Amino acid sequence: MNGLCDLEVDVNGEQIFFLHKNIISSYCGKIRNLFDKSKGVTTNLKVILHDFPGGPESFELVSRFCYNNGKVVINPYNAHRLLCAAYYLEMNETVNGSHNLLEQTKKSIEEIKFWSWSELLSALKSSLDLVLVSSSSQILKKCLDSIVVRLVFTSETSPSCPSSSSPESSVIRLSTDSKSTESLRSGLLRSTWWFEDLVNILTPNLVKLLVNSIILHKFDHGVTSRFLFYYQKSRFFDASSDEKLEIIETSIDCLSLLDQISVSCKSLFGILRVALKLNVNKVQRNILECMIGSKLDQATLDNLLVPSPHGSNYLYDVNLVLQFVKHFLTAKSGTGVVISELNKVARLIDSYAAEVAPDPRLKPCKFLALINALPQSTRDSYDDIYHAINIYLQVHTSLSDDEKTKILNSLDYMKLSSESCNHLTQNDKLPPRFAALALKAQQCKLENLFRGLEGQKGYVLPPHQLVATTKDDERREQVVIYAQQVVPYEGKEDIVHENEKMKAQLQGMQWRVVELEKVCRNMQTQMTKILKSKLSRQTSVKSLPRLCS
Repeated sequence: MNGLCDLEVDVNGEQIFFLHKNIISSYCGKIRNLFDKSKGVTTNLKVILHDFPGGPESFELVSRFCYNNGKVVINPYNAHRLLCAAYYLEMNETVNGSHNLLEQTKKSIEEIKFWSWSELLSALKSSLDLVLVSSSSQILKKCLDSIVVRLVFTSETSPSCPSSSSPESSVIRLSTDSKSTESLRSGLLRSTWWFEDLVNILTPNLVKLLVNSIILHKFDHGVTSRFLFYYQKSRFFDASSDEKLEIIETSIDCLSLLDQISVSCKSLFGILRVALKLNVNKVQRNILECMIGSKLDQATLDNLLVPSPHGSNYLYDVNLVLQFVKHFLTAKSGTGVVISELNKVARLIDSYAAEVAPDPRLKPCKFLALINALPQSTRDSYDDIYHAINIYLQVHTSLSDDEKTKILNSLDYMKLSSESCNHLTQNDKLPPRFAALALKAQQCKLENLFRGLEGQKGYVLPPHQLVATTKDDERREQVVIYAQQVVPYEGKEDIVHENEKMKAQLQGMQWRVVELEKVCRNMQTQMTKILKSKLSRQTSVKSLPRLCS
């Protein structure tokens, strides 16, 4: 055996192969070059290969190729190993007229489009320990591209596949439309059938390559985002802390590459809570905050109630919500603001402000920043803001007059309802001058209303008046004093009488509006019946046999 096998090859310190020097060196340029440098040495030949791709299993395939006169069966299960080994051993020369291993392997990989789905998966599995080898990148890219092409083809040929323009719309429809439940569920299964096949194979690095290929081939971004969320949850079960961090950061990076319309806001908040626990780096956190901020109008109050960071003495992370609002305004400033979206966010922030207001450790500057985070034009009503302010002032009784003034100056008194204004005038926690501002705002709204009615049925605009409806006589006097400073107190007519007349006028208008609405509904019902009768007559005429028409 020693006479025939004159070469000892140590592969990565894992296994030793005894081979014939001339046979191996004739095909492997790297080993041949080693012998050329050590001329004169003919005995005890030993070669140590470090970091050989694929280890002993791949080297055994190479040995069989050499001993079989440059012939080997190349298939999807070994192509990756053979390609990396051929690069490593410099097997790029033709011997005895046969093609070299590198050329044969490349030619086989060109046929990857004819590989079956299971063969593609096997090729991916065999590449897991070769990802760091630069020569493996080309087959990895071809394999992933071929997988994405298959996914694109199946999505185009599968009927009844629901649209993914809204990632949460299909879930809503599944729960509301019983007739289409079965077809939608089967459509979702058709679009996600590949999740389980890939989730246990792909490393975070391969996920990045897959998403890049998906974007290149314009595969469905909605399905892709669902896969990324599924991948993150599935791989977390048996992952270490470092692996979880790599998975979550990869998921964030990949989600940011997709069309954000196709990414679920609810799922992003799920990613956020995990990311905060793992303490992801600032880059990925900022990316995630931007994505959530851009679709803040889709969020709910529960989504925003994120606990404060560890070590903080306040309950909820108000700074995080302020960042969301900032990113929302930035995103909408570039694409054009939709009023309905702004109104939704305003209502959401108002509810959030009322929720965090009872926190005794929430500083006035943070609360003030929260209620002023959105422009005044985004709110049709300031009742919710007043409600939040009232709660905050009740809890934070030690605030200075200056701090109270800054907070109360954030109110737009013209957008307070009469109920809120009445409550404000009776709120003994507030300085009287703010009750006077509320009264002034109410007076202005009434004047605007009566200007619109002026001239109808001989109505005359009432005099400029203010009314303080408080239970405490002493506070009423203070409110009236401040009110007289805001606007002159004019007229000597009976205030109560004028108010009753005003209420009667408004009630009369409301009654007439209700009557008009009833008349309109009756007319619409009659028109609908007439149209239906006409259509039925036309249909019956058209359906008659030709001889009878």
